[in-house]
Amino acid sequence: MLSFLLTTLTTALGLLVVDLVIPGVTIATFPAALVAAVSVGLVNGFVKPVLSVLSLPITFLTLGLFSLVVNGLCFWLASVFVPGFAVHGFLAFILGPVVLSFATTFLNKYFAEKGIGSLPANQ
Repeated sequence: MLSFLLTTLTTALGLLVVDLVIPGVTIATFPAALVAAVSVGLVNGFVKPVLSVLSLPITFLTLGLFSLVVNGLCFWLASVFVPGFAVHGFLAFILGPVVLSFATTFLNKYFAEKGIGSLPANQ
């Protein structure tokens, strides 16, 4: 349960970073970022694998570049379900998931170095 909460928190913080860095991505409030983080996780868990398999031939032909479109589509789809989270424009569609990936990776590494989210060995 703690792992889920920390993953949701880091994704929400990453979404706030995307909101600051990428024009076209807007997040109204921190609670909206938390709901958006859950939405992004659900879309990436259920919809993205199906889209990835269906788009495999075109991804192969474009040497993997079409995966950016699949990521953008999933990012946009997550924003459709969350009020207060919007993705507008091609730049936000393509670069939003890339920046989100970098931000969450950095935050996960930061929390891991601080020992947040890991239980002591004797518990």
